[in-house]
Amino acid sequence: MNHRILERNVILLAVAILLTVAIGGLVQLVPLYTMEVTIEEVEGVRPYTPLELAGRNIYVREGCYLCHSQQIRPFRDEVERYGHYSLAAESMYDHPFQWGSKRTGPDLARVGGKYSNEWHVAHLIAPRSLVPETVMPAYPFLAEKELKFDDAADHLRTLRMVGVPYTDEQIENALDDIANQANGEEFDPDALLERYPKAVIGDFDGDPERVTEMDALVAYLQMLGTLVDFTAVQPEQLYR
Repeated sequence: MNHRILERNVILLAVAILLTVAIGGLVQLVPLYTMEVTIEEVEGVRPYTPLELAGRNIYVREGCYLCHSQQIRPFRDEVERYGHYSLAAESMYDHPFQWGSKRTGPDLARVGGKYSNEWHVAHLIAPRSLVPETVMPAYPFLAEKELKFDDAADHLRTLRMVGVPYTDEQIENALDDIANQANGEEFDPDALLERYPKAVIGDFDGDPERVTEMDALVAYLQMLGTLVDFTAVQPEQLYR
């Protein structure tokens, strides 16, 4: 058999593998260079607010992605349980994305607005008080730990370097936007909402005296899946 020649010659086998992988890679990559864009923009998607971004960092730090995915596949059972299937554009500003590969807990791609701020806080502090069968660990320290956000502007500036379209105005107001989003009762929210449409504003953790990590994480969770009006998304927009 001809394949025995390859199997008995290590160098020849290595060259054959390299050629096969190279050809397969070209078949996948070359068509992408003929496309003007690989992710079609969807109305409503925007960069994270500084507070949401801080919450996302905490989400990653605590390993939430290990048990919760943020990708709803276009299957009937998933759509019926979680909502509209995920769009590529929804994670276009994620570095890195949080699609996940395991669901010990439910998918969180559409969790925004599903529960109240109080529910999220109680669930994070004592998960089994609300969901007795859960194996989720408790995170009571988030409500006690003040959020460190002195470098918020630098974080936005760095993300702009890799393609996230933060404006000079958004970077300039990063510190104020964090404090204002977490204490929405005490300021005029119009400027913040102009910079970040549909931002959820409020005292998330129930402690208006300070901004905690709990504020940031709940703000992040409350925006997931809320930016896009899915009634206006047509299938032909997604598969051309």
